[in-house]
Amino acid sequence: MVLHRLFFIASLLLILSLKEMAFIALFLSVLLLVSYKKVVYITKKTLQSLLFFNGSISLGYLTVALFQGIDPYHYILYINLKVFTLTYFVFYFFHKINMVEFFSFSKDLSFLLMITLSQIISYKKTYEDFKLAYKARVIKKLQSREKKFILRVFEFFFSKALQDSKERTLAMKARGFF
Repeated sequence: MVLHRLFFIASLLLILSLKEMAFIALFLSVLLLVSYKKVVYITKKTLQSLLFFNGSISLGYLTVALFQGIDPYHYILYINLKVFTLTYFVFYFFHKINMVEFFSFSKDLSFLLMITLSQIISYKKTYEDFKLAYKARVIKKLQSREKKFILRVFEFFFSKALQDSKERTLAMKARGFF
C-alpha cells in the first residue's frame, strides 16, 4: 500500500506541475486508455461532480475577463482541463484502490473518512427517499410543485448539514481531535 500512496502523491504532483495543455491532455489520454472499461462511468462521474462548480467559476472568470478586455479562453480551457484530469485521476485511482485501506496508515484520517462516508451514505439515502416520496404523491409533474419540492429538499439538507456538523464537531472533540 505504501507504493500506492507514493504513486498517488507523485501523480497528483505531476498533474499539478504540468504547465502545457498538451502534456495535460497527454496525461488524460493515458488515463482514458488505462481505464478503457470504465471510461464512460468515470467520465460521467467526473463531469457530474465538476459541472456546477467549474461552470460557475468559469462563467465568473469569463465575465470579469471580458469586462477587462482579456482573452479568457486559453486560461479557461487550461484550468478546466487540469481540474478534469485531476478529478478523473482521483476517481480512477480510488475505483482501483480501496479508499479505507489507503488511509489506514492514520487513525485520525481513517476516523474522518468513516464519518464522511457515513454522512454521504445517509444523505444519499435521504435524498432517494425524498425523490420516491415526491413521485408517490404527485401524479402529474407541475413546475410550481417541483420548484417547491427542490426548495424544501435544499432547506432540509442545509439545516441537516448544520445540525450534523455540530454533532460531529462534539464527537470529534470528545475523541481529542481539537
